[in-house]
Amino acid sequence: MALTGIAASIQSSALAQQNLQNQLDTLSRQLGTGQKAAVYSDLAPQAGLTVGLDAQLSALSGFDNTNTTLTTTLGIEEGALSQVGDIQNSMQSAASQPAAFTLDASGQTALQSNAANQLDELLSVFNTQVGDNYIFSGSALNQASVNTTAHILNGSGVQAGLTQVISERNQADLGANGLGRLVIPAVSGSTVSISEDVAGSPFGFKLAGINSTLTGATVTQPTGSPKTETVTLGSNPNDGDQIQFSLTLPDGTSQTITLQASSSATPGANQFSIGANAAATAANLQTALTTAVGNLAQTQLTAASAVAAANNFFGSYPPQRVAGPPFSTATALQNGTTANTVFWYTGEDGSTPARQTAVAQVGPTTSVAYGMRANEQAFSTVVANIAVLAATTYSPSSTNAAASYSALTNRVSTNLSLQQGAQNISDIDADIANAQSAVKNAQSVNAQTTNTLTDMLQSIEGVNTDQIGTEILTIQNSLAASLSTTARLSQLSLVNYLGPA
Repeated sequence: MALTGIAASIQSSALAQQNLQNQLDTLSRQLGTGQKAAVYSDLAPQAGLTVGLDAQLSALSGFDNTNTTLTTTLGIEEGALSQVGDIQNSMQSAASQPAAFTLDASGQTALQSNAANQLDELLSVFNTQVGDNYIFSGSALNQASVNTTAHILNGSGVQAGLTQVISERNQADLGANGLGRLVIPAVSGSTVSISEDVAGSPFGFKLAGINSTLTGATVTQPTGSPKTETVTLGSNPNDGDQIQFSLTLPDGTSQTITLQASSSATPGANQFSIGANAAATAANLQTALTTAVGNLAQTQLTAASAVAAANNFFGSYPPQRVAGPPFSTATALQNGTTANTVFWYTGEDGSTPARQTAVAQVGPTTSVAYGMRANEQAFSTVVANIAVLAATTYSPSSTNAAASYSALTNRVSTNLSLQQGAQNISDIDADIANAQSAVKNAQSVNAQTTNTLTDMLQSIEGVNTDQIGTEILTIQNSLAASLSTTARLSQLSLVNYLGPA
């Protein structure tokens, strides 16, 4: 029979105790951390799944941080758009009902002085920053969006501002003869003709048509290059007969000159005397036409020219200027350069759509576009029409000043109204509102996904603290019993089994 020594039993008991102690340490750590394992490898086959769940939760946390920042940015963008809209509406209303034509020492009305202040406020809005980022600069977030009001209006050094560009355009549109680049030669027989001065020129009036109720008259519609239209009197017209000349102006608007035949030797405005014969009447018609064209050039054309210059300055990149000097005989526009022209917009101006210049991922499969450029059509239209009021001056001695000013304010009021087919502030506002909605939806989805993934991860990594507590108590009892047994075994010797001698 084999005998096992006490030492062997003690060693076996010690190993059992060590195992129990290890289990107790593990359970104690689990109870303290709430996690089954300290390292992924201890999770055995579920380690890979745990790594994946942790990565997804980390990404969702990053999206939450992005969304918090983006929510602030979108709120500021919405506020800035509201300011731009308020300025637009305020100036549209003021221009639609201008006060009396009273000029200050600088040759401007109160409305124009207010326009300069509104322009300054508008440009400040376009230079809004969120943190260090300019929100109206497209992708060039660290670059100011627009130039200063003073530089835009008055230029900077040799760089021309809007005031100079308007002056040059006005010279080009009026022409050397002041007739809006139209030529009205002396009557040939009983034929009155009117022509554009240069074919293809963007400046001055353009002939759009002629309509006559003059008895015995024959008219030809605009034809040729440059275009010419004529009216030939075969006989004298009757008193009250009319002829109309339709013209297109540089800003795309139209005007019609209506002249009426009169039997009076002293005809009124826009009338011509019926002469002794057709030739004499034709000469009177030519004189009346020349006067009417000149008056229209000094009023409606001057206003249209200023608006066209502002559109070229603010709505084109690079800005467009008259190719000159001389300007009164110029026949083309040319690109302004940074060496000779102030560029009002100083942000990024690439081919990427404005909204796509700033894109943020707000969820695993959701991105939001929220970029803006100050030179978008909706913005540049507002700036151009407020700036043209601020840049224009009038001479108190000019008999046409009030009419020219009225023509300008009418155009500004119309242009600041909502235009069908053109981008409006509300269109951009809708894009930003949609981005805000997308962020809110993403936050909700991300929160739900986070809760689901957290529950899944907890089911793998987490522990039941009640169960752990019970197991710890059981092991502690077993360990105490084992230690007690080992202690007694360690006190045994052969003497304990031998009787008295």
